[in-house]
Amino acid sequence: MNVFDVFHSRRSVRAFKPDPVDRETLLKIMQTANQAPSWGNSQPWEVFIAAGETLNRLRRAFLERFDAGSPMQPDLPRPRQWPPALQQRMAENAANRFAAMGLSPDDEAAKKAVTRRNYEFFGAPAVAYLCLERSLTPWSIFDVGMFAMGVMLAAREYGVDSIPAVNLVAYPDLIRTELEIPENLTILLAQLSI
Repeated sequence: MNVFDVFHSRRSVRAFKPDPVDRETLLKIMQTANQAPSWGNSQPWEVFIAAGETLNRLRRAFLERFDAGSPMQPDLPRPRQWPPALQQRMAENAANRFAAMGLSPDDEAAKKAVTRRNYEFFGAPAVAYLCLERSLTPWSIFDVGMFAMGVMLAAREYGVDSIPAVNLVAYPDLIRTELEIPENLTILLAQLSI
């Protein structure tokens, strides 16, 4: 597959088959993505992968928190407000997704069910958590972003679909406990089914 095919065939998938992704494929994806450029070749990212029963425990814990109405508390705060042009683009995308599912964007129960799918991790068999040393500046987040894109493109090359998912880092305390991620790392982003 050439780079144009990879870019044009990559999609943000929100429904996964339960088939596990074998360890060898996961390692190949990460090794390929590790070629991403970074400032001074610092490669500041650290990756923790959850699958199997570990991922099932995380999924149950996230759903319990979501169902209880617990507010999200990600390590990296989400934007409080988007510029109008970006807000409009996101609203149009959400409306298109709801239309594709045959749902009304005004249906609050449907909205909650769609949001809940995030906390079910869309049924993904594996999740990679991308982390960054807390002492680094926001500049290094740019490097992690390039690595994240490398993961998605490499996954596509190996026939694995993915999606970057911010809601999957909503409760970092649960992730830290389950994956033994130290406090000195910021949990930035999750990528599904890789």
